[in-house]
Amino acid sequence: MSAPPTGIRSGGRGYFVTFEGIEGTGKTTQLDRLARRLRGTGADVVVTREPGGTALGRELRTLLLRPSAEPMSPFAELLLYVTDRAQHLTEVVEPALERGAIVLCDRYKEATLAYQGYGRGLGVERVHDLHRHPPLDRVPDRTVVLELDPVESVARASRRNEETNVAATEGRFEQEKLEFHRRVLAGYRALAADDPERIRIVDASGEPEEVERRVLDAVRDLFPALRDEP
Repeated sequence: MSAPPTGIRSGGRGYFVTFEGIEGTGKTTQLDRLARRLRGTGADVVVTREPGGTALGRELRTLLLRPSAEPMSPFAELLLYVTDRAQHLTEVVEPALERGAIVLCDRYKEATLAYQGYGRGLGVERVHDLHRHPPLDRVPDRTVVLELDPVESVARASRRNEETNVAATEGRFEQEKLEFHRRVLAGYRALAADDPERIRIVDASGEPEEVERRVLDAVRDLFPALRDEP
């Protein structure tokens, strides 16, 4: 009997891998690189993101990321992210996992814990309380947290937004004070310390190829067919 394609468990269900980190750490770049490598092994790979992985999510993404003179209530912000996630899980993530695909997601629950729980000061229990029932109780098989000094990462993100002309539509978090981003980073570190087997912190400094090798090391136990060479 031949082995199943890369990423499918013996029971037929796929894998769920999420990418996290503060703005400008290269999440999207590294997620896309991993997707290319996994597809090269013959895997069915779904690349998605939060917020914005569904039609409803794209509308919510505009509300959540567009800079505004009127500050959003932290709890309202939390609920909008959870709304996006409930639709995303139901419409995209769970069906893909059921058919045996590998789902790679740019941000997930750990972002909410870090940003709203730690960054906004709402506390992690309030976030956990909203994720205790299906579909929101879905836990990733692996979470890769790309870590970079907040001064460098926010500067990177701001340059990217200007170069891609999205500063006016997706620049709300880049406008936060540096101390906010430091609280978020501390939150990610605390989450990884509580669940080190699932949540892996990866140094995001250096060239993309260097970071990619570190990402591969963080997920290779899930996907042994991955190789270092292009």
